[in-house]
Amino acid sequence: MVLVERFGVSERHACRVVGQHRSTQRRPQRPVPEAEDKLRSRLREIARAHPRWGWKTAYMIVRREVWHVNRKKIQRLWRDEGLRRPQICRKRRRLGPTLTDRLRASRPNQVWAVDFQFDETADQRWLKMAKVVDEFTRECLAIRVGHSCDATGSSTCSRCSWPSTAPPSTSAWTTGRR
Repeated sequence: MVLVERFGVSERHACRVVGQHRSTQRRPQRPVPEAEDKLRSRLREIARAHPRWGWKTAYMIVRREVWHVNRKKIQRLWRDEGLRRPQICRKRRRLGPTLTDRLRASRPNQVWAVDFQFDETADQRWLKMAKVVDEFTRECLAIRVGHSCDATGSSTCSRCSWPSTAPPSTSAWTTGRR
């Protein structure tokens, strides 16, 4: 053990400092069989040639190549070698030709947004709320609450009597708040 040789402390003290059990220092490491080394190198080759394949596909290939190994061993070796599939990256939605400029409010009553929220009551029934919000002031101009929310209810919410405000000057509507 390095601590015992370098600092001249007892094995017991060195193991307590490192946080290991003393029996871990006495047991020799198991030699890695040659077949396991070949299998590890084959798994690395498969991962290098086909980065999108995971350990399950590598297991199928190795089994076809007449290796007699079990699924759990392939999974353990795959993990020990640090091999993994790349994370799935979702494609960002592209803006269409008409939506290249996002609507930004620079003054009150210029852009309104329709915002939908859902909540559950104590008796486990859903409440659905459709709100009209001014994008600049973040003020809720109108709200419609009910147990069902469909297109006709949303359109009547947009046409209901507005409290002391006129509809937006540019008639620009967005769905959802940014």
